[in-house]
Amino acid sequence: MNKVHTLILSIEWNLISIISKIDRFDAEWSSIEKKEGQSLKELKSIATVRSVGASTRIEGSKMSNEEVDVLLKDLSIEKLEDRDSQEVAGYFEVMDIISGSFGNIDITENSIKNLHNQLLKYSEKDAWHRGDYKQLSNSVEATLANGTKQVIFQTTPPAIETNKAMESLIEWYHNDQETHPLVKSAIFCYEFVSIHPFQDGNGRLSRLLSSLLLLNHGYKWIQYVSLEHEIESRKTEYYQKLRDCQAQRPNEDVSQWIDFFFDGLLNIQEQLKSKLETQGIETKLSPKEKSILHIIGDNAGIKSGQIAKRLDIPSPTVKRILSHLVSQNLIEKFGTGPGTNYSIK
Repeated sequence: MNKVHTLILSIEWNLISIISKIDRFDAEWSSIEKKEGQSLKELKSIATVRSVGASTRIEGSKMSNEEVDVLLKDLSIEKLEDRDSQEVAGYFEVMDIISGSFGNIDITENSIKNLHNQLLKYSEKDAWHRGDYKQLSNSVEATLANGTKQVIFQTTPPAIETNKAMESLIEWYHNDQETHPLVKSAIFCYEFVSIHPFQDGNGRLSRLLSSLLLLNHGYKWIQYVSLEHEIESRKTEYYQKLRDCQAQRPNEDVSQWIDFFFDGLLNIQEQLKSKLETQGIETKLSPKEKSILHIIGDNAGIKSGQIAKRLDIPSPTVKRILSHLVSQNLIEKFGTGPGTNYSIK
């Protein structure tokens, strides 16, 4: 057992192995970045929409990725009438700031307050507290499927105790030169959520800070996949790990949380590798193959006859291309006979 900050962490071979895997890929990243320039732009655009949509939905937003995409393509103050749209716009802008300026954003109380202010800048209801630490008690709540809220755990009391906790966290982060950067990032985010320093927006800001911390430590590939989407897809587990660790507070063992955080990083890293491989295959496709792949991407569950009709390509040609795309692991085939349909892998 090791003590890191005020927390306990069990350093086991599995954890060391995961850190090594993540770092091995990171060592290759600069050469990948040079080679995959245009592909990465597309991946970053997709990842941004997924991240904004997922992180705001975790907190109760009802906007789909498609709706988020439409809003972000034509972002204007007049369109931000409802809370979901305001949260999406704020999240996107902070992501944009972090992506463009992470090298100049130091981890200080002021910079975190500034990011919080930006995150909630479009919400008039939050004007009274944005950019300032909480003055009222708050707790971490999960929004259940039926719309009701469930308390996950209690947080640090407001005012003096929150100020002290944040000051201590920042001081530890800058002074600890021994803990691996990935572990430091995971612990910082856990502590931030546990303190819950702001009245609202803590969950969203903690996920943005995850990206900022990782970028600051040189893990630049994090911009091209969505950690937020990974957390959304494991939302129950996410809250469970936080709750299990929090129940032991203070001086709790956070090994469960670290395992969850690293498993998520490993998963999205594997997704990125897979996407880059797919992009490489796509560059070798013929124009007809690319057209069919794109139409399937926009119309999950489409049938071969519908593709032939839309693209005005003979049905036998479409079927041959579909078979090739399935063999290349680019699309999936579902059903048999007249019900056969296709979706992107």
